[in-house]
Amino acid sequence: MRLLRSTCFNIIMFGSGALLSIWCAMAGRFLPEGIVRAARLWGRICLWGLRVCCGIAVEVEGRENLPPGGAIIAAQHQSALDIFIWLSLVPHPVFVFKKELRRVPVFGGLMEPAGMIAVDRGGGGPALREMLAKAANAVQAGRQIVIFPEGTRVAHGVRGRIKNGIIALAQQSSAPVLPAATNSGLRWGRKAYGKHPGPVRVAIFPPLPPGLTREETVQRLEEVYYGDLPVAG
Repeated sequence: MRLLRSTCFNIIMFGSGALLSIWCAMAGRFLPEGIVRAARLWGRICLWGLRVCCGIAVEVEGRENLPPGGAIIAAQHQSALDIFIWLSLVPHPVFVFKKELRRVPVFGGLMEPAGMIAVDRGGGGPALREMLAKAANAVQAGRQIVIFPEGTRVAHGVRGRIKNGIIALAQQSSAPVLPAATNSGLRWGRKAYGKHPGPVRVAIFPPLPPGLTREETVQRLEEVYYGDLPVAG
């Protein structure tokens, strides 16, 4: 039964995503904000599908910490579900994504026109500086940057590694940096087909204090993400 429910959700997720992507490819390129609105609609559709088909409901704590304008959200990443959550939670999302996603048919070609920020993870200093410049423009436009500091999905109960991108953003951006934790991996694991019913909890914390060192920033994020988890081997 769980696999059947997951299949029903996948039909909703891929079907709605394909239809909205085709619409954006035809019309959205002329109105970048339209792509963002379509993406947010897709996020809400997927969260509805997860609730109805799979019994997964999202509970959010700390909404009051989200500022109305530009911000950097340093979100823990355990599941593809996190994409839908942040598409729905913030009004003008800008995701920092790995450049390889540009190759995804239709969808991949729409991300940068919508203002999303592609990152070459092997590009070193030049790639980091380009990301910082684009992030500064997004913050100035009042948009909310969603970055996954671990760089990839990390299974629930496992300690990941904080990457350099969030450190640079925290040190060089004037926007508030808000850590956010989740347990989404309990319901939909990385590369898992079946989804497990139950609540997904998201906690949004107050902004990090300005002027933290690299080590202090990493420590603050690790405390939010991992608590007392042992270091993974």
